[in-house]
Amino acid sequence: MSDREAGFREFVAARMEPLRGLAYLTCGDWQVAEDAVLSALAKLYVKWNRVDNPEAYARTAVVRAAIDETRRPWWRREQARSHAMPDSALPDDATGAVDERLRLRQALDGLPARQRAVLVLRFLEGLSVQQTAAALKCPEGTVKVYTSRGLDALRQILGHELEARHEAAV
Repeated sequence: MSDREAGFREFVAARMEPLRGLAYLTCGDWQVAEDAVLSALAKLYVKWNRVDNPEAYARTAVVRAAIDETRRPWWRREQARSHAMPDSALPDDATGAVDERLRLRQALDGLPARQRAVLVLRFLEGLSVQQTAAALKCPEGTVKVYTSRGLDALRQILGHELEARHEAAV
């Protein structure tokens, strides 16, 4: 095995799960996320010796691939034939943290793909406005607008949910 392959294998071993998580949070479907990551890693492998920052390249490629999958017309998407992993949300769990993550995931699903990608990169991946703009290849002002609008939408979605839960409890 060459040094190139060994380096790439180490990178994949270290970053596969975080990249899958990023893709899932961007598109909302584990199977699509897996496809996006594998597609991005295949592109990265071809350019492995020429890429200065493989982490940034992989992150950008994964987000773009996940967004592209959500834009693909429904009749061109592959459909799962197995019921082993249903797409429906889990029932409410007694664990507050799990319940909170499910509500946040559902709220994120209600956002447009680009807003969701900006919020995931900014707040879950911890990127700055400049890094997010570079990853999505858009102006910094666009990142700021999407961040503001996305957070407002999340506050509205989660705020209505909290009001409904409070009324049901009363």
